[in-house]
Order: sequence, then C-alpha cells, then structure tokens
Amino acid sequence: VQLQASGGGLVHTGGSLRLSCAASGTIFSDNTMGWYRQAPGKQRELVAIISSGGRTNYLDSLKGRFTISRDNAKNTMYLQMNSLKPEDTAVYYCNRAPGLWFQFSEKNIQYFYDFWGQGTQVTVSS
Repeated sequence: VQLQASGGGLVHTGGSLRLSCAASGTIFSDNTMGWYRQAPGKQRELVAIISSGGRTNYLDSLKGRFTISRDNAKNTMYLQMNSLKPEDTAVYYCNRAPGLWFQFSEKNIQYFYDFWGQGTQVTVSS
C-alpha cells in the first residue's frame, strides 16, 4: 500500500506549487481520490476531489486557484496550486475520497481511512 505526496516547499504569497501523489494501484484504480490538508492545530480537511473519470470538485475557497488532475496510467494524482496565500500553509495529504460530491465541511474526515501516507509540507510566507 502506497500513498506518497511530494512537491511541497516554501513559497512567497502569490507563488505556485505542484504537488504529486504516487499511489498503489489498489488504492488508486477506479477510485475517487482527494487532496487533504492539515494546518497546525486544526483538523484535517478535504480540499479537492477527482473521480476516476476526471470530474472534479473543490472546497469553495479554493476554486479558481487549485486544480486537481490524475494520470490513471501512472497511478498518480496532482494538485496545481496557484496564487498561494499564507492560509494555505499546511501539510498536504492524498488519499481516496468518499465521493465526488462529498461534503467538504466534514470535520472527522481524518478517521474515514485507516491508512494515510506521508504528507508534504507547504509553507507560504507573507
């Protein structure tokens, strides 16, 4: 079982980053996938969802700035993050998602799945 997020780093406000998620086929294949983030002292939140067919859904506050995509042949998912803000600072994780139209307001999303791979730190300086 593999879920490896990468591509994080330190950027200034307004900068961009592209995150990648390498997943094992058992997790990725035919599944709706999502990007999550957890800021210090806060609960993990779901921020972007992509279906196996490429349909997408986003946390309202991120629409227009973040773009989720996937390459099914490579079992890889991406998150292009533009116009980054300090409030985007968090550890970003990838995992399956409960559904394309799942409520982003779910407070206990962290407990929906037993396995979470290593996240990647995104820090946006003001």
